[in-house]
Amino acid sequence: MTPSSDDRHQVDSRFAAMRLFITLILMIVGASGMYVMAVVLPAVQAEFAVDRGLASLPYTLTMLGVGVGGIWMGRLADRHGITLPLMLGGACLGGGFVLAAMAPNIWVFMAAHCILIGLLGTSSTFSPLVADTSLWFVRRRGIAVAICASGNYLGGALWPPIVQHFVDAIGWRHTYIGLGILCAAVMCSLALLMRARPPIQAAPAAGVRSTASARPFGLSARNALLLLCVAGVACCTAMSMPQVHIVAYCGDLGYGPARGAQMLSLMLACGVVSRLVSGAICDRIGGLRTLLLGSVLQGISLLLFIPFDSLASLYVISALFGLFQGGIVPAYAIIVREYFPAAVAGQRVGAVIMSTMLGMALGGWMSGSIFDLTGSYHAAFINGIAWNLLNFAIVLALLLRVRRMQPAVS
Repeated sequence: MTPSSDDRHQVDSRFAAMRLFITLILMIVGASGMYVMAVVLPAVQAEFAVDRGLASLPYTLTMLGVGVGGIWMGRLADRHGITLPLMLGGACLGGGFVLAAMAPNIWVFMAAHCILIGLLGTSSTFSPLVADTSLWFVRRRGIAVAICASGNYLGGALWPPIVQHFVDAIGWRHTYIGLGILCAAVMCSLALLMRARPPIQAAPAAGVRSTASARPFGLSARNALLLLCVAGVACCTAMSMPQVHIVAYCGDLGYGPARGAQMLSLMLACGVVSRLVSGAICDRIGGLRTLLLGSVLQGISLLLFIPFDSLASLYVISALFGLFQGGIVPAYAIIVREYFPAAVAGQRVGAVIMSTMLGMALGGWMSGSIFDLTGSYHAAFINGIAWNLLNFAIVLALLLRVRRMQPAVS
């Protein structure tokens, strides 16, 4: 049944729910650009005869591209609707995989990942879709954004074992070609179903409390955004260590890349559960407290990787890591919607999510370089814990500022 034109422009409507389902599929497909590189990293390193740090650089540049491209794609969506960036993204993501499959050296492979897969491809399916979803829901914004963002982790859970299977069967180049054709076809088709523009939200719905202010956390908007961006870089620099290097780590320990791909899939599947639960928690206690909880739990799970490296323990810790950190990135989008005016929420969400992508990029490269220097991932895990402590300190400071402001507000 086709929703009425009035229903199309209502928040929390059946059309909004249907749109959320389509968004989820788009996020799953677009996530391939972020997670496939971790699976093919050992094969690419061997084929191009480069060290681990250089082999990790395509992932780093991809994440940088996703972050920067997310802001540009968001502006494009604000002006012309989200269908146009999704169509462009689908074509570029598919073309990027095909070009990378034909790469004669690591530099062409790197350029394909950075420009086509990251900057112009996956970028259209992350922060723009998160920001778009936040405009279609009010009462259950936390869980709606969590469902949208969980598509990224669902893709991370689905793609690694599928890609690893085809890499083993037909090689990574043919796998990339098939993946490129699939992504372009699915994204360009579903983009046509996303033509309706989001409703304009001038005020929150009845019964929904707004904490938005021209001075978020009692700070200038610029300083508040800067602190959130630094926190985003810090938490995701820590987060990227297991996500990017678990496949290579398992290979170094003698368990084989297939085991590592299974752990990555398990990690991200548990991240889906974490994102949904964290979304519900956001609706109850707010994004800032949810982010603080996620920061503490992520630090604990990173610490567990250092003393335990048996096969069974790595499966357990990978699952815990996914359960503990999955809700962190969506919490930033909720924080922006809670503390910043709605009129600038879209670009603010894009900026903060760009910082998380920068953190993933930095952490992926940094961990590989630390491995090259030390011959072990233990120092890389310690580096991740240090960045996680920085994130915890910033979020705790913001929460304390909010608490001190509450008596004055009341």
